[in-house]
Amino acid sequence: MGNSYAGQLKTTRFEEVLHSSIEASLRSNSLVPRPVFSQLYLEAEQQLSALEGGSRVDNEEEEEEGEGGLEPTCPPNPYQMHPPPEGCCTTDGFCQAGKDLRLVSISNEPVEVPAGFLLVGAKSPSLPDHLLVCAVDKRFLPDDNGHNALLGFSGNCVGCGKKGFCYFTEFSNHINLKLTTQPKKQKHLKYYLVRNAQGALTKGPLICWRGSEFRGRPTTAGPCSSSLFPPLDSSGPLAAFSSEPTPGTNASIPLGAPPAGPACDHPSLAAATSPAVSNGQDSPKRQQLVKNKLAAVPRPAALGIFSNSGPPKKRHKGWSPESPSAADGGYPQGGGNRAKYESSGLSCVPQVGLVGPASVTLPVVASGEPVSVPDNLLKICKAKPVIFKGKSSSHGNFPYLCGNLNDVVVSPLLYACYQNSQSISRAYEQYGASAIQPISEEMQLLLTVYYLVQLAADQVPLMEDLEQIFLRSWRESHLTEIRQYQQAPPQPFPPAPSAVAPVTSAQLPWLAGLAASSCNDSVHIIECTYSLAEGLSEMFRLLIEGKLAKTNYVVIICACRNAAIDSCIAVTGKYQARILSESLLTPAEYQKEVNYELVTGKVDSLGAFFSTLCPEGDIDILLDKFHQENQGHISSSLTASVTKSASLDVGGAPACTSYSLEPHRIRPFQLAVAQKLLSHVCSIADSSTQSLDLGSFEKVDFLICIPPSEVTYQQTLFHVWHSGVLLELGLDKEHMTKQRVEQYVLKLDAEAQTKFKSFLQNSFQNPHTLFVLIHDHAHWDLVSSAVHNLYSQSDPSVGLVDRLLNCREVKEAPNIVTLHVTSFPYALQTQHTLVSPYNEIHWPASYSNGADLYPENKKYFGLSEFIESTLSGHSLPLLRYDSSFEAMVTALGKRFPRLHSAVIRTFVLVQHYAAAMMAVSGLSQMKNYTSVETLEITQNLINSPKQCPCGHGLMVLLRVPCSPLAAVAYERLAHVRARLALEQHFEIILGNPSSGITVGKHFVKQLKMWQKIEDAEWRPQTYLELEGLPCILIFSGMDPHGESLPRSLRYCDLRLINSSCLVRTALEQELGLAAYFVSNEVPLEKGPRNEGLESDAEKPSSTDNEDEELVTEGSTSEKRSPVKRERPRSRDSASSCRSSKASSSALCGETSAQPGGPLQGEQTRSPQPCGPSEEGRGPGDKQRLRASQGPPAVISRHSPGLAPQPDSSLKTSQRSVQVSVTSSSQLSSSGSSSSPMVPAAGTLVLQATQCSVTKACQQPPVVFLPKLVYDMVTSTDSSGLPKAASLLPSHSVMWASSFRPLLSKTMTSTEQSLYYRQWTVPRPSHMDYGNRAEGRVDGFHPRRLLLSGPPQIGKTGAYLQFLSILSRMLIRLTEVDVYDEEEININLREESDWHYLQLSDPWPDLELFKKLPFDYIIHDPKYEDASLVCSHHQSIKREDRGPSRKPDDLYVRRQTARMRLSKYAAYNTYHHCEHCHQYMGFHPRYQLYESTLHAFAFSYSMLGEEIQLHFIIPKSKEHHFVFSQPGGQLESMRLPLVTDKSHEYIKSPTFTPTTGRHEHGLFNLYHAMDGASHLHVLVVKEYEMPIYKKYWPNHIMLVLPSIFNSAGVGAAHFLIKELSYHNLELERNRQEELGIKPQDIWPFIVISDDSCVMWNVVDIDGGGERSSREFSWSERNVSLKYIMQHIEAAPNITHYALIGMRKWSSKTGSREVRAPFSRCHVHDFIVLNVDLTQNVQYNQNRFLCDDVDFNLRVHSAGLLLCRFNRFSVMKKQIAVGGHRSFHITSKVSDNPVAIVPAQYICAPDSKHTFLAAPAQLLLEKFLQHHSHRFFPLSLKNHGHPVLLVDCYLNLGSQISVCYVSSRPHSLNISCSDFMFSGLLLYLCDSFVGASFLKKFHFLKGATLCVICQDRNSLRQTVVRLELEDQWQFRLRDEFQTANAKEDRPLFFLTGRHI
Repeated sequence: MGNSYAGQLKTTRFEEVLHSSIEASLRSNSLVPRPVFSQLYLEAEQQLSALEGGSRVDNEEEEEEGEGGLEPTCPPNPYQMHPPPEGCCTTDGFCQAGKDLRLVSISNEPVEVPAGFLLVGAKSPSLPDHLLVCAVDKRFLPDDNGHNALLGFSGNCVGCGKKGFCYFTEFSNHINLKLTTQPKKQKHLKYYLVRNAQGALTKGPLICWRGSEFRGRPTTAGPCSSSLFPPLDSSGPLAAFSSEPTPGTNASIPLGAPPAGPACDHPSLAAATSPAVSNGQDSPKRQQLVKNKLAAVPRPAALGIFSNSGPPKKRHKGWSPESPSAADGGYPQGGGNRAKYESSGLSCVPQVGLVGPASVTLPVVASGEPVSVPDNLLKICKAKPVIFKGKSSSHGNFPYLCGNLNDVVVSPLLYACYQNSQSISRAYEQYGASAIQPISEEMQLLLTVYYLVQLAADQVPLMEDLEQIFLRSWRESHLTEIRQYQQAPPQPFPPAPSAVAPVTSAQLPWLAGLAASSCNDSVHIIECTYSLAEGLSEMFRLLIEGKLAKTNYVVIICACRNAAIDSCIAVTGKYQARILSESLLTPAEYQKEVNYELVTGKVDSLGAFFSTLCPEGDIDILLDKFHQENQGHISSSLTASVTKSASLDVGGAPACTSYSLEPHRIRPFQLAVAQKLLSHVCSIADSSTQSLDLGSFEKVDFLICIPPSEVTYQQTLFHVWHSGVLLELGLDKEHMTKQRVEQYVLKLDAEAQTKFKSFLQNSFQNPHTLFVLIHDHAHWDLVSSAVHNLYSQSDPSVGLVDRLLNCREVKEAPNIVTLHVTSFPYALQTQHTLVSPYNEIHWPASYSNGADLYPENKKYFGLSEFIESTLSGHSLPLLRYDSSFEAMVTALGKRFPRLHSAVIRTFVLVQHYAAAMMAVSGLSQMKNYTSVETLEITQNLINSPKQCPCGHGLMVLLRVPCSPLAAVAYERLAHVRARLALEQHFEIILGNPSSGITVGKHFVKQLKMWQKIEDAEWRPQTYLELEGLPCILIFSGMDPHGESLPRSLRYCDLRLINSSCLVRTALEQELGLAAYFVSNEVPLEKGPRNEGLESDAEKPSSTDNEDEELVTEGSTSEKRSPVKRERPRSRDSASSCRSSKASSSALCGETSAQPGGPLQGEQTRSPQPCGPSEEGRGPGDKQRLRASQGPPAVISRHSPGLAPQPDSSLKTSQRSVQVSVTSSSQLSSSGSSSSPMVPAAGTLVLQATQCSVTKACQQPPVVFLPKLVYDMVTSTDSSGLPKAASLLPSHSVMWASSFRPLLSKTMTSTEQSLYYRQWTVPRPSHMDYGNRAEGRVDGFHPRRLLLSGPPQIGKTGAYLQFLSILSRMLIRLTEVDVYDEEEININLREESDWHYLQLSDPWPDLELFKKLPFDYIIHDPKYEDASLVCSHHQSIKREDRGPSRKPDDLYVRRQTARMRLSKYAAYNTYHHCEHCHQYMGFHPRYQLYESTLHAFAFSYSMLGEEIQLHFIIPKSKEHHFVFSQPGGQLESMRLPLVTDKSHEYIKSPTFTPTTGRHEHGLFNLYHAMDGASHLHVLVVKEYEMPIYKKYWPNHIMLVLPSIFNSAGVGAAHFLIKELSYHNLELERNRQEELGIKPQDIWPFIVISDDSCVMWNVVDIDGGGERSSREFSWSERNVSLKYIMQHIEAAPNITHYALIGMRKWSSKTGSREVRAPFSRCHVHDFIVLNVDLTQNVQYNQNRFLCDDVDFNLRVHSAGLLLCRFNRFSVMKKQIAVGGHRSFHITSKVSDNPVAIVPAQYICAPDSKHTFLAAPAQLLLEKFLQHHSHRFFPLSLKNHGHPVLLVDCYLNLGSQISVCYVSSRPHSLNISCSDFMFSGLLLYLCDSFVGASFLKKFHFLKGATLCVICQDRNSLRQTVVRLELEDQWQFRLRDEFQTANAKEDRPLFFLTGRHI
């Protein structure tokens, strides 16, 4: 397996090779046999086209198309298998000798393996699920890199032991592979087989054949060889190439990881990475690979960026953008388009280098002449050239490099990019796009040359840009075909491809040279004849001779053999080569490299160089000298001022008021997000998946998992502690301690597992607690646990998130909801993600269509706002780069080519800080050795404490990602600070994720004083607690872990972030450190808002580069000097003076002008809303702050007479500064905190306003970036999207295809998520990688949510608030609002004979009950506004009635009580529990939702027509019905017998009429009925049937005819009763045939409201004595089953017509329950005897009060109504549906005016607006509110009621009525002693005659109202009833309801009694 044959021909093998070549050519259809020599090795090229359906097809036939000499589109060779010998075994899986070869059968048997042989697994097409075991000579198998397998075959059969098979064809016949294609070992020998720990033979890694679609094993060759673990070099279709710009270095597919193609197998990662034991023999090579390569992590091969600066280069006139050869490669014509960067991105590819410092790995083994790399290459070139392998012809290999390999880097990224762009996206496959040719290779190379030509000198090529160029070129060349395919239906056999080849290989070198001729030699073309080797040698020669000094890119083209092209591109530009070579390092290699340079002392040369720069020798000597000279002087003057200012607070002088910690408050945004989270959880619970049963949880518990950062840990504890969430959740039973809080926060470090196990155990033991597992900072550590198994020894925390959060227990626990929280969700938004897109919650935008959605007093300042500040027209940009620093770094990079640029940048920056500190301390000559930016930062840092009476200062964040470098920076800066005696002025803090914060005693003391902390042991544990501390925070660690920074942060120095490693997550994460909240309020006086808001319009003289600012900050008189400061367009503060020398005077002036003011010149113009900042930054109290800071600023800003105003006419030239007379030129003395010349008035007040904390929290920090990153962040694509956003989203994912659209600026977060879900796939090392393999197509986990929002915006507060409201909701879910109102009109009934005095009777005694009088008065509180029904028993006085409610407040004002749901409650559709699944329709025996529709017709004489109803009957409920046999027609609903005594079921069918309450109606009676069998029918309107059926699939529906769609509840009641009577008749007839008497059939039904929620019973303890006045009683909740069975068991029950119960009220007194039964009105839940009430109908037209109307008619018919007073029903308040669903609107749609009840009637034939409502509803509503218009005498005249005949109508609470029935033999009250004030005749029938009316007496002037269906009937009625005898009518007294004619209005006639 070694390199024994590498690159040279061994004669011993020659004959064998020749032999196989001849054999192959005989078999081959193609005429040209392959050259023998190239056959000696399978091609050494390590990269594979990982194409998803392009030129290389995923099917197995074409894996080796190179070897068979096939074109990709050729059909496979037809192959005839030799017939097997007679009598041999031909069974699949057995050899011809009949021995079993299947791995499953012989895995535990001993297998003899000769020396030099390996056991491998062969795949048989006929046995796809099995591997056949074979022994093969390992010389004929490839090595780990897919190379060096000898051609031919030598193998043994392990079954029968037959040895010496020399041909794979012969061997495949022997083992019965039964192939239809030519046998190839590459295709059928798939896996190595290895022994596991138990000694069993198992499937191991894939065999890495060159060209096979599985490119599993890593390649050691190639400078950026693979990463993560050996299997990681991916080149399979999944791997990087299909998707990335820079895929090749290692797309990290694990051994045998499946490619994306369908034909692939899925070896488990565990097998792929199993112990490196092959067939019992150790493979040391693999072991070494494992050792060497594990530390790497997937990362981007970042390729830099372009900034679009400078004019476009001229193109060569010979090439026009329109020419077909250019295919527009994506360069539109015109100036600014030089690089269309919309999609540029850095891809991220994990790679592994060799151990040790060198990032170069072994060269690629290849045939041909080796190319020697010159020895002194690096020394001469000053950078390692990076050679990108490009196109190689089918057999061409990359030349073999030898010699000084350390000085060159070889990368396959470009090759991968080319291959990638040759694939055609699946997006086009649907159009049959296999017929569309990919872009040609020549074209790709030519476009690459064009691309390189237009790159500026400071730009770095990006693979993603190149991909987009190829894509655009391809699209444009195939636009017509694509359109044609989009229009035509896809064809099953697409036509043969037509070649599109505008550029031939012969033209290519000439065209490339032509393109390069215009670029001033920045691109050099080398054309070679025979091989790339000569081109590379030529390039090395030119480099050594120095002839390529100006050349950045060398393109080598070899277009010789077979018209195919070989090419490679070398990057030789020093800047580009350094960035590209460093970008090929993984983060682990980067750290290793830096460590190596620090440990070996390589950096010493850098220090020596610095010391030569200083004018007086080494800086340290200068420092020592300064220290000795100034020791006494400095400590006395400077420290005195600090201690003095610090003690002011104690001494009683005014303290600084801007320092106040705001109480923990939840902001509107956080509340909105918490509510969104809650609604997502509810929607999971409501979905049909039954994944979450919220109803079964009683409380909430949680665990927050955070990255292993001590500061983040303490910060999260702080948030949990202060949010009060533990109190809210009831989790802190005893006194809450810090230790108690720690249980709820888990740091994902080595100790995490035990804590997590106890969490899991807790969740298992408490199934009724909902556990929320919050994974904060969720984009961190997405490594899969399979990867962890590889290198668990080195780092136990790798893959921890996957091991804990994705473990089986968490996934399966029904009571754990996982919430991922992150600012950068992209890595969780891939094709394989576990989070459903519906479960993503994005932080809402603050503005929508210009409206402020959540008004807040703070404005969030994030990345987009920072970028906005760089646009022209804004004030000073908050994002900047430092050009003098960059220039120095570049110069040093050339001088020290062997040092990593991170080391150089760190040393230069530390040097700058040191020099700046010295300059500020008085060594003014050092100003020349620092940059303007660093000096500004340092002087503001040192001077800021002097501006505040308490000594508050600024924080400077210095980000040094590499920990060793951070330690170096810390030591150096601390040393310089000590020598300058500045230890008391500011602190230097080293922030390391693994350790806490260390702050000096002096500063701890200050912090305790400011924060008023008494605890002697207190130490700051989070950065937020450093509020106001002047300090440099050196923030190390490769990634920030979510640490929040205080609002005193003023400068965010990110100049050292690893600029070569650019992916979107990494970049946004670094910039997220600066995210900030600034106050959003502008106080009226506009004062504290800084001058920066002054617009340019007010300052006509100012230009972009000349800003004159009035600096009113500063407590010294220097504030008079106007400071001028240049702001060049490049945002580079020092671009005009590289040496910084010219700016020294400016700096001196600036420092004196505003000692410590953080806003100097530039910042002064930036928007500065006042007020403190966000929770994350440390809170603040606005009122006090504004009071202290407002007025003084106003004085100085707007009142020239009061405040010293600078002379605004002073104008000096750019960059110069006029220093006022009083200012000292010595920086050290200008820092003193007060000056004698300050005017006495207002001094202290001014001081109070100038605290740097005040200013800091009024504007976001200033951010300094590396130039490369700055350009990337600030450049935008054509849509305005920042280029950074289109980078590869995360290290751990890759693009699914280069054929992807671009992100767009207009995309919302949701659209971005869907984009990433479509276009990114996880790398094999990602924890989601294996998700799709689990068998479920959707793969989403149902209880997993993702919350994303910008960094530092307050997500922690939002999710803690979510926990609180979730807990409240769970409690609320178990509670319900029920009506709680006292019965009305109780005092109107008299005591005598009114009560059923047999107190202890369980059932009414029929004889006693008949003697009770009927109580006409309505007591139901919902009828508080209804007319009182009079009887001769009561005399009503006006004051007896309470005040009536306003009509419209009926719903709003009804009193409710919150009740805990009992186990016997009725539920709506939101209730899910395992008990009632089956009841709701999840029945195992019936298919879900299966039901049938049955028509049921019966005739009804009163309607004069047949009524047709429809039943929808679920299969599970068919046993309740009788169907005809045959035919299945519905005949009747089964009814039980009166004599049945079973306790298993409820006899009475329950009907529930409902409208508008498909979700909220309480139709789930399973628990209410205590599981008893019952028949429940929902009565719905026709148009609502589908929605009810959807929500209640297992309920029987009775669908009303369509004519009742607009009818009220009366129609439903009418039809229920009529249907039930008709059914009773049918059942009597049916059962009579069975010998059952008609009167034995059960005649009762239940009519129940859809809001009855619970039922109660009153237990009486009164000794049963009749006379006993004293009794005690209690009420308890019981099931409806209990109540129904009690009622149904009543003796003589069939003698009662209506049975009901009380409505529950908490105010019920013993008086109401004393009598067990009453004869009175019943409502809401009634048991109706349909037999007795056969002749009493509900009024089908009624909307309101139809139950009162029916009760009165039943009583007048002489029937018994019985109310069980000891039973009560609770009614839930439901805010939707019911009678409220009737809205009365105008028929004229554009009339928005509200319609009042007075408009419900009008004069006939008037021009009144007609209303869209039923006439009956208008009538009832009008009479309810305006009946006094018809009955003026009756108003409040309760002694003279209105007479109602046969019908009760509500005339409003102020009018009493008297009901009489006209039916013969009816029971009526005696009316002889009544004088009526009015008469209402409503649709009266023939029973009402003139003689009937003459029995009643009316007051003089009493009014009459006759209501009829039409005007004709009105006249007839008047005549028939002889009304004109006693009543006087006028024409104008006729009215109608305000309906159109087609809506059949009702007509009224009114008259007066004569």
